[in-house]
Amino acid sequence: MHAPLRLPKGQAICYSGYREGQSPDQRIFPSLDQIREDLHLLARHWQLLRLYDCSPHAERVLQVIREDRLPLRVMLGAYLAAEVNNFGCPWGGSHAEEQLVANRRENQAELERLVSLARANEDIVFSVAVGNECTVDWTDHLVTVPQMVQYVRWVKARLSQPVTFCENYVPWQLKLGELVPELDFISLHTYPVWEYKHIHEALDYTKANVASVASLYPDKPVVITEAGWCTNSNGRGMHAEHAVQELQAIYYQDLMDWTRAEGLLCFVFEAFDEPWKGSADPLEPEKHWGLFTVDRRPKLVMEALFPDRVSLQAAA
Repeated sequence: MHAPLRLPKGQAICYSGYREGQSPDQRIFPSLDQIREDLHLLARHWQLLRLYDCSPHAERVLQVIREDRLPLRVMLGAYLAAEVNNFGCPWGGSHAEEQLVANRRENQAELERLVSLARANEDIVFSVAVGNECTVDWTDHLVTVPQMVQYVRWVKARLSQPVTFCENYVPWQLKLGELVPELDFISLHTYPVWEYKHIHEALDYTKANVASVASLYPDKPVVITEAGWCTNSNGRGMHAEHAVQELQAIYYQDLMDWTRAEGLLCFVFEAFDEPWKGSADPLEPEKHWGLFTVDRRPKLVMEALFPDRVSLQAAA
């Protein structure tokens, strides 16, 4: 039996530390020194980090937090690969059967790593997420809802920390109904700019996304595990003129003001730009969600909080 849910409070951010030439797909991970630089930077303002998988990246993050006694706690995620084909995915949801079989084996191994890391770091890992965006209609790593139920039950039976699943707000409205009772809290993603919303309607849209889920499950806590604003775009999936640093700064401040007033835990997406993501187009929007650039310079939204980094940028 789990104790009554008590999630930590504080500033929260998603952290994926891959730099130029690094990629989880290629298994080229940030070094300990690079992660140490990142975490000391982030710990100046944030107290909570969300990680996406149980790779050496996550292992090194937990190692640095422990060795350097940083005041950071972690939502540790497990990345689940495709177990069934999703022919509705516009960028490649079709896989050979042999690959799907191998993915199922790897998913079980990933969950075993999740349990092992969470147990070994109970003082740092405050919750775990069994998968990320693997049930939404457009995902390229689809896992069925009944299988998600089984995975969550398997993890919950082995851990003391609260267990969740991170997903876009839409599947929570109906598709994930049988999964919700298995979870300690719901983790929701909301991206107004991806849905062509103007900045003047962005926060209201985020509020509506959250309310559409929270109203269905009044006894289940809701956490925002991704919300952010893109700062560069080739126009794919959003209006290119909306993807600018000035609008990121506005949305970030509106989001922080609202979630603080509501007492709603919200992980901002994302700490740093991620050049490994998406297509080769340098204006691919997937690459440009960071509050900092890939070389760790603060964007407009962070300049007031990190004036020393702005000075370094100007000197460079």
